Formats: sequence, structure tokens, C-alpha cells
Amino acid sequence: QLQLVESGGRLVQPGGSLRLSCAASGFTLTIFAVGWFRQAPGKEREGISCISSKGEKTNYSESVKGRFTISRDNALNTVYLQMNSLKPEDTAIYYCATAGQDRTAGGRYSCSDFNSWGRGTQVTVSS
Repeated sequence: QLQLVESGGRLVQPGGSLRLSCAASGFTLTIFAVGWFRQAPGKEREGISCISSKGEKTNYSESVKGRFTISRDNALNTVYLQMNSLKPEDTAIYYCATAGQDRTAGGRYSCSDFNSWGRGTQVTVSS
């Protein structure tokens, strides 16, 4: 069974940092582009970042650009999301998912057709 497991979420103060991990179980994550999403209470799920299978291409939503960094270690079958300068509005459940398609158009990299999802990890930014 293909499974993704997110970890690293916790309570952190505004301005703080966290690193989330997305680990694959039962399959090789290295062949997939992977995206990170988040969903805050009462809000729709938001795609925030994506990384290509080899890690050479990334994209970010405007809401996290310059503060979050996506990376991957294919030797460990894991994708990371480094989150800096956290704000209360970053509070959400964070999910990762494998992308069935990715492309570069007009100089912009993007991912789509997300299929295997993790159960999420809670990030709370509060003083």
C-alpha cells in the first residue's frame, strides 16, 4: 500500500521555524514530484509548494515564498518543508502528496494530478 507520512508539526511561536518531513512507505518516492498543501480551519486546502523528482525544480505559493523552502533527500525517500518566519496565519494541517504530472511552462514549474496523500501534521503558530 502506498503511504505518505508527514511529521514535524507542533506549536511554535510567531517568528519561529519548523521543518516538516514527508516520508514514503511501501514505494519509492524518488520517481515522483511531490507537493505540500495546507488546510486551515474553515478554509479550503491550499497548495503551497512542489518539487520535481530530482529536486532541481521547485515552486511556491505567494503566501509562503521567501519563507518556506522545499527540498528532498532521495536516499532517505523523504521530502522536507523548512518553514521560517512563521506567522499565526500559517496555522493549519500540512499535507504532502505525490504528483502524477509536472511541467515547466512560461518559465514556471508546476505540479498536478495529486494522488497519494498523507494524513497530515498539525502546525500551530501562536504566542
